[in-house]
Amino acid sequence: MSAIDALNPGDRRVLNENELAQRWGLSPKTLQRWRSEGRGPRYLKLSKRVSYPLEAVIEFEHAALHDSTSERSLR
Repeated sequence: MSAIDALNPGDRRVLNENELAQRWGLSPKTLQRWRSEGRGPRYLKLSKRVSYPLEAVIEFEHAALHDSTSERSLR
């Protein structure tokens, strides 16, 4: 079962652009640029609203883990 499936119906399952920018200490403009370049976590776009599923954010964070400057983490 995925982390999102384990949440109760009232739990937040997505972060908006400003929340994710704050979580990572980035500018929302950086996230906008990453989307246009095909970088960053997967996102959901409904009409003009962009949301980042929490599961995709955590998955992206795990993929970005490094053990040293020469290799990625095997976690």
